[in-house]
This record gives sequence, structure tokens and C-alpha cells, in this order.
Amino acid sequence: MDPLDRVFYMRAILGLIAGISTGLSIAPGTSQGLAIGTAVLIGLIFYIVSYQIAKRIAKNVPKNDRRKLATNGIFPFIFMLIMFMIAIYTGLHENLPPLK
Repeated sequence: MDPLDRVFYMRAILGLIAGISTGLSIAPGTSQGLAIGTAVLIGLIFYIVSYQIAKRIAKNVPKNDRRKLATNGIFPFIFMLIMFMIAIYTGLHENLPPLK
């Protein structure tokens, strides 16, 4: 498998893990600003980790392809993070009464 393909799939899997951890870390009744800040912070931390892993995966890649390391797989990362954050949060807190 091509190193850039491995980076792509690695980012998708880390997006999934980031979404699960974000969904678990946001408590019901949390203010909207704090919830968004938590999601962005966890996403940023996992993306920085993915960049460090990507540099190790693609150390023997030509210079032109090395520039793609920062952006390759960013959309699957974001969408997996959001999708799993919503799914986990909803699954955990679906039976709570509405806030008044």
C-alpha cells in the first residue's frame, strides 16, 4: 500500500477514536461554547498526533508527495470525528429529560 494511502486511512481511524473520546467527554448540560471548545481541542490534539505519525510513515516519500502529509485525509478525519462524537453522545444521553 502506498504511504499516502496509509496516512489517509490512519487519519480516518484517528478521527473515529477522537470522535469517540469527544462524545464520552462532553457531559449533558454542558454549555454550547464549552462543548465546541472541547471538540476542537480534542480534534486538534489528535490531528497533531496524526501528523507526527504521518511523518514517520512517509519518511522515504519524494519531496513533492511529502507536502501532502499535512492535508491528506483531513476530510475523513473531520467527518469521522463529528459523526462518532454525535453518535456516542446521543447513544449515551438519549433518555435524559429535556432541560428547562
